[in-house]
Amino acid sequence: MQRNQSRAHFTPSLLLSGNFLIEAEQHQNTQHIHGGSVCILNKICSLDIMRLAGPLRAVAVVLLVGLTWLLASSILGGDSGSFMKIFFPGAEEEPTPEPWQHKYKCGLSAPCPPKHLAFRLVSGAANVIGPKFCLEDKILISSVKNNVGRGLNVALVNGVTGELLEIQAFDMWEGDVSDLLKFLRPLHEGTLVFVASFDDPATKLNDEARRLFEELGSTAIKELAFRDSWVFVGAKGIENKSPFEQRMKNSKSSNKYEGWPESLEMDGCVPLRTPLES
Repeated sequence: MQRNQSRAHFTPSLLLSGNFLIEAEQHQNTQHIHGGSVCILNKICSLDIMRLAGPLRAVAVVLLVGLTWLLASSILGGDSGSFMKIFFPGAEEEPTPEPWQHKYKCGLSAPCPPKHLAFRLVSGAANVIGPKFCLEDKILISSVKNNVGRGLNVALVNGVTGELLEIQAFDMWEGDVSDLLKFLRPLHEGTLVFVASFDDPATKLNDEARRLFEELGSTAIKELAFRDSWVFVGAKGIENKSPFEQRMKNSKSSNKYEGWPESLEMDGCVPLRTPLES
């Protein structure tokens, strides 16, 4: 009986010890599993960071190259837009607006008919900016070409071929009007005459000079006065008055500049003559 009692007393202890061992093992397994999870998560995070590091480095390199390119272009005066086209093909810079955008010759809004010359005339602005002549998309007279002068700027063009014949400027403030007369008297029939004023176009004009311009088709020449703005296209032997003429009167009440009216701009299509008409 004593042995049985001692066994009976000992058995629960073993069971308790066994439960304790089982619980301990389960706890260790749980810790191992949890630790493994942490380890797995750490590895995943490390892999994610490694995967992101490559693209981030690439982006940093591209930005560095781009900034270097832009800096070099600004210093050396190169085209920074080429970088955008290489790395971002869809990105295009807006073109800088320019006067007389070349849709058609000399910036006209519509093309000229066959056997016509496209032209644009701009008179001088005060005594600062010289006149500008464009014929068939070629600049004949401008301040940039350094062939403008105070007074009347005149270009002669062959009325059959459209070939430029001669360019002259006549000072109508301090010059000699006889130079202008010698220039206009011997014109051949059909010669086209393009005129634009700069500063003062009229002080030295006499009756003969005004009559010669009338014969070329001008109507405003009779009243052209000190510091008026004037643009005109005429022709030797024209039957009617020219449709290509503008005049802006010098008036203190309406002048755009101090002592001068605003600049005038005129464009159009001048018909060429056939050889039989010349």
